[in-house]
This record gives sequence, C-alpha cells and structure tokens, in this order.
Amino acid sequence: MRKIFFSGLFSVAHLVIIQSAAAQSTMASHSSSSCSERLGGQIWIEGSEFVMGDDTTYQEEGPAHPVTVSGFWIDAHEVTNSQFAEFVEETDYVTVAEQSPDPADWPEDVPAEFLQPGSVLFTPPATGQLAENWWSWVAGTNWRHPEGPESNIVGKDNYPVVHIAFEDALAYAKWAERSLPTEAQFELAARNKRNSRYAWDGNELAPNGHHHANTWQGSFPMENNPEDGYPGLAPVGCFEPNDYGVYDLIGNVWEWTSNWYLPKHDPADSLNPIGPSQQESFGSSNGDSAARVIKGGSYLCAENYCLRYRPAARQAQESGLGTSHIGFRTVLSPD
Repeated sequence: MRKIFFSGLFSVAHLVIIQSAAAQSTMASHSSSSCSERLGGQIWIEGSEFVMGDDTTYQEEGPAHPVTVSGFWIDAHEVTNSQFAEFVEETDYVTVAEQSPDPADWPEDVPAEFLQPGSVLFTPPATGQLAENWWSWVAGTNWRHPEGPESNIVGKDNYPVVHIAFEDALAYAKWAERSLPTEAQFELAARNKRNSRYAWDGNELAPNGHHHANTWQGSFPMENNPEDGYPGLAPVGCFEPNDYGVYDLIGNVWEWTSNWYLPKHDPADSLNPIGPSQQESFGSSNGDSAARVIKGGSYLCAENYCLRYRPAARQAQESGLGTSHIGFRTVLSPD
C-alpha cells in the first residue's frame, strides 16, 4: 500500500497540477564530453570509525556521535537510465510512477488528477507565481519521461535515473543481488576520508570558485546561475571522484538509503547502525506516515534554501513517491 505524504520538500499546497503539457525543461543541454566514460562497477570502502551526524546545521542531523561501519562495496556512480532500462527489459518491472494509484492510499479530498499515473516535477515559478510553487504533479511523468509526458531519455543513457520510489530502487537492488546503502554506509563513503563539514578541503561550497558537486547557484528557486556548468541534472561522473574513487555522492540527485527516518540519531546505534524501526518512524514529524532517509542533496540545493550538500545532511522522504531529483545507488556487503 502506498501511503502518500509530502515531507519538508513538498506540500500539497505547493503543487501545481499539470495534466497535459510537459513542464519547462531543467536538464542541461550542453555536451557531456568532460564526464567520465568509465561507467559501472563498484568501489571498495574500507571499514572505519567516524563521527556521524552534525550538531551545527540542522537539528535532525544530530547528535554527532562515533559509529563503526564494516567495509563494503558501493556503486561508483548513481544508477543510470541505461542500467535501469536493462533491469526493466529483463524483468518487465513497472515503476510506481507508471502505475495507477489506489484511491485508498490518498486522502478523500485529493484532486482527481493525483489519481493518474505520474510523478512530481520541479518547475521553476513563472513570473507572477508565488515563489514557493516549484513542485508540480505531472501526469505521465516517470523515469522514461522525466520532464513530463512529451519528454524522453533519448541520448541520456548516462544520466541518473529519476522518478524512482523506494520500492523501485529496492527492486533493482535485489535484481542486482545487492542492497541499498544504510545511512551510515552512505555517509562514510560521502565523507571522503574526512570528518569535516564538506566532503572536500575548505569550509566552503566552492572553495576558490571550484565546484565539487552539482548544486544550485543563485537564489533558489527564481535565480539559477549555473556556475558549475549544469543548470539542471548532470550525467553521472561529471565532477571529479572523491578520494575513494566514487562519483556524485554529494549533489546531482538525492539518493535513497535503507533507513527509516527519525529527526535525530541514536548514539547507542553505533556498530553498523541500521537506524530506527518502521514503527518508530511513524509520527516523527512526517504526518501519519513513515519515511525513509535520503542523502547527498541534489542540483536543487542552494545556499539560501537547502544546505544539504554535505555528508551529514539527511532528509525525510515518503517511500512511495519519486521526484525529478531523487535517484539511488547500491552496495554489496561481504557475508
């Protein structure tokens, strides 16, 4: 059963219903010649003790506490359209966004448009619109049509697959005989062998003007100055890998983890932590639904709005809802 709610990233009041036309494109149209062509494969992350969480930015990231995580393999980059297409071709899998929603999973007063197959799309506010109206439920939007029903992924094999609900990511991981990373595994890999605010040297998003990740430059959501070269989603591997050799753990798309969400950490859960139970996640500032943790931030994270392009950053996301800025990668843990 899909129990739908809109977390801090969304609210029903902030959605603009679009039934027929695709929303304005936000994907980069430039050449991706500078991006890595070495796609696929996994990178070994050595087991380590590190300080998980952060006490200085958002309350839900604390308390910072030491944890120990055993070694594991992690995908070198986000799962791409090409990789997901191979999975779908072999299994005939149908994603949540391609299915007709069950009215029983929605509030009684939900608009009829929400009961069509579709997904949530970022649409920059038009002149005269309220600045907070940047999300649209667009019927016909899914991983094959990421910018609305008239769009497609032709020529975008190496872009991260998006509009993926948690169960879609989990199905792919099981097919690949892997799993989704725990929040601690993701954070260890994203910290890039550092216990610092960012995953790179310096205490700035772009030290000396150098961007290490695909984020939003300008005043979100009205002003988009793509100083990092990408006004929207980027192909995987367009920014240098971190010290482990892993790409895009920060920025580009948020990524699913296996953890249920609570707006805090449990310091006692310190050895290969798996987070709270599903029951504990209910009612933890998520309305009447449980949520999963997503990590890494996205191309929509800006300094004036979303300082979540940091390893410790985390966000609650309803598991039955995909969007245009959520993807995933998988891990393999030794037996």
